[in-house]
This record gives sequence, C-alpha cells and structure tokens, in this order.
Amino acid sequence: MKSQWKLIAIAALLSGPALAVPTFVNGLAIPGNTIDATGITGANQGRFGGFSDLYYDPIRSQWWALADRGPGDGTINYNTRVEQFTLDINPATGAISNFQIVNTVQFKDAAGSPFTGLAPNPANQVGRSFDPEGFVVNPKTGTFLVSDEYGPRLYEFDRDGKLLRTFTTPANIIPRNTGSGVSNFAADTGNHAGRVTNRGFEGLAITPDGKFALAVLQSALLEEGAGNGRYARIVKFDVATGAAVAQHAYLLETAAQGRGISALVALNNNEFLIIERNNRGVGVGATVTPADKNVYKIDLSGASDVSSVALPASGTTLPAGVVAVSKSTQFIDLDANTLAALGNKSPEKWEGLAIGPKLVNGGYVILAGTDNDFSVTQNGTGTQFDVYFRMDAVDPFAVSIQCPIDQTINCFFTTGGGIASLTADYALVPTVLHAYVAGPQDLPTLVVPVSLPNAALLLATGVLGLRFIRRSRRVSTQSP
Repeated sequence: MKSQWKLIAIAALLSGPALAVPTFVNGLAIPGNTIDATGITGANQGRFGGFSDLYYDPIRSQWWALADRGPGDGTINYNTRVEQFTLDINPATGAISNFQIVNTVQFKDAAGSPFTGLAPNPANQVGRSFDPEGFVVNPKTGTFLVSDEYGPRLYEFDRDGKLLRTFTTPANIIPRNTGSGVSNFAADTGNHAGRVTNRGFEGLAITPDGKFALAVLQSALLEEGAGNGRYARIVKFDVATGAAVAQHAYLLETAAQGRGISALVALNNNEFLIIERNNRGVGVGATVTPADKNVYKIDLSGASDVSSVALPASGTTLPAGVVAVSKSTQFIDLDANTLAALGNKSPEKWEGLAIGPKLVNGGYVILAGTDNDFSVTQNGTGTQFDVYFRMDAVDPFAVSIQCPIDQTINCFFTTGGGIASLTADYALVPTVLHAYVAGPQDLPTLVVPVSLPNAALLLATGVLGLRFIRRSRRVSTQSP
C-alpha cells in the first residue's frame, strides 16, 4: 500500500510546475561486446553497433535501433541491419532499464541479396553499398524508410528488410564532377559539387500523417563550403511519389571541430527536434574535449525552398529573400549528464533521438543514443582491431589498447605501440542511452501518429500494444 502511495506522489510531483526544458532521468551503458539477435559472436557478424538512429513506433509500441555500415568504415562486407529492442520504462519517473535486443532485420535488395557496408567503387554506381543512418516507420503502412550516406539515398523496405523502392535523390545533392558529370561515390576526389563523402543523409524523420519524409545532410554541400560551410540542407520527400518536393537551409552553430547534424525527429508536420554535435568525446580516435552535443527545436513552416538556390560557401548571409529554418535555443544539452561507465565523460557520437511513450503525468520520454563504431578501428590495409579503453584516464584513447579483431592476445598500446596486456581496467566503448522526461509544456505541439494500418497489415506485422506492469510499476514495450 505504501508503495502505491509513493507512486501517486511521484506522479503528482511530475504533474506540478512547468519544466523549462526536458529533465535528465537516467542512462544505460550497453557493453561494447553485446551480441544482437543473430546470436553470432564476432565484431563483423553479430556485435551490436549502437544507435546510428533510434525510432519509437507508437502504433506498435516498438523500439528500433539502426546500425550503420558496420565495423571497418566501409572496408568489409558487413550485412547492414536494424535491431528491434525492448526497454522497461517507469510510467511515473521515465527511468529506463532492462535493454534487450529481440529481433535483427538485415537489409536486402529486391532479389534477396544482402546490402553491404562496403564502400562503393569510385568507378561505378552505389549498387548495394549501404551506410544506413536514419530510420523511421511509415505510420500508414508499417514499412521501413532508411536514409543512406553513400548515395545519398532514401529507401523503403518491407518489415523483413526487403527493398521495395528507392526514392529519387535531387540532382544537386548527388556528388559529381561538374565538368564531366562523373560521380565519385567513394571519396571527394574529382567531385566539385554535391554531398561530402560520409556526410550524406544523416538524419531522417517522417511527418505524423505519413505524407512526407525529411532527410537531412550532415553538413554543407561541397560547393557550399563542405566542412567549412554553415548551411546544411533538409530535403523533403513526398512519400507517395518518392520525389523531392523542397529543400530547406539549416544554419549550424559553427563549422568547427567536424560539427554536423546527427538526427531528426518530427513533432508535427512542420516542427522537429534535431541533434547538432561536434566530433569530440570518448570514441575511437576522437579527442575528448571540448565535447558539444545539443538538441534544438526547429520549424520549417516559414523556411524558403532552396532547391534552386546556391547557399553561401562561407559566412551566413543568404541571398535576398531567402529564409532559413527557424531554430530554438538549446533544448537538451546532451553533455550535461554523464555516466560512470565512460568515466563521466561525454561519448563522441550522439546519433539517435526518439520520442517514446506517454507517461502518467502527460509528458513523454525522450531517448538519446550513441554510436560506438563497434569499438573497432583498422589500419591502411584494412586489418581490423578491437579498441579497449581505460575510462578513468583523462583521455581514454591516449591510453587505449588495440587487439586483433575478436581476440584478447597479441595486443598493443594505440599510442607508441609496445606489447600490452589486456586487464579488467579496460573495456570496449559501450553504447549509451539517456532518458529525459519532457513535460506537456515542453512539447505542446507534439502530434503522435495514431491511425492504425489496415487489418491485414496488423496481422502481418504482429502488433502488440504498450502495457503497464502494475506490480513492478514499469512500462514494458514488448515485441511480438
């Protein structure tokens, strides 16, 4: 009885005065050696690669985690995939626990051949080379939309991971030599315009009505400043036709330290949450400080269509009459709270963001997740190594140890070389989940998809609703 009154008291407290911004609740550090639902050990087979994107499907009460092109930065033939996971959520506090991967879906082309994380050959089209970075579920059909950095491209897959169609990428986004018209999809060499290598469609959102998908480039186009450009493009696609219908200019806070966009989440048809970050923090090869990772609210309703507009390669002055996407002040500071498992330091790559289930106070859980690059690196010839960190060091990478992939012998220190013995003080980089609670006043314009697919699709996809477990006072999002 006392525990029931305690739960009611917590709920009353959370439904009290308005929160200025979402509040951090807790976080999970998922071990770097976690294996996905394939059950196959090995970094290149079943190792969980973290959250290149996160998505919560409110219609089916399902969580999804997108892995990217796999260990090796495009040097190996890795079967790209998305992971369905379950998570316990306290319905009053929003605290998360009990992360479990329950299903692994590998992506295949229409003929059933796996998509690969291998980088494209510079002399040909992208083919089945795939670097997935953004993931959503179409609320109308239940199919998967996944954005790719290599093309960049936007794909639609069925729920078994089989390709249904490819959206049409606008011509100005495709990397190319403006003289010959030839595209080098593997590197920037020879390209004068279009997306920068490894900075293609990084974030993806779908409007609550399922009519539009919005894919955002990580940073500016080659001809618009590349790494020094301040404007990234958000491309709006008509889901029904697969054609792009608009592009909008998003102003980065700065172009320094590899800053770019990592995730995009729809609040309604015009407003979105967006992650903007630099490349500092705990990660393979990264400098620890200064880490700078933020979530902003943006509004596209007053933004100009810049599909045919050249954005500035330097500075922030737009052509006369052109209006950029409006942007809030900082909504969430992802660096403000850290976990002991990372030595209370910020992870390098915050890349996943999702709005989860509604809590008893009327607010919502927001999850942010990191990509740990599988805690793998490789040398110039493509030989791979696991990277182990001592998190209590001031700079964990400076004292890191590398071991041949999937081995714990013949190890050496990353800096300076020399034989190293792997001890319990060292660990692979974990992936991190942060839970935040946004009160009703923090997301006043949020629209949650509610229109269910048709009955046949419900049977095919195995819908299971969100259930409150009263005896443990948790919310469990379960998989079929």
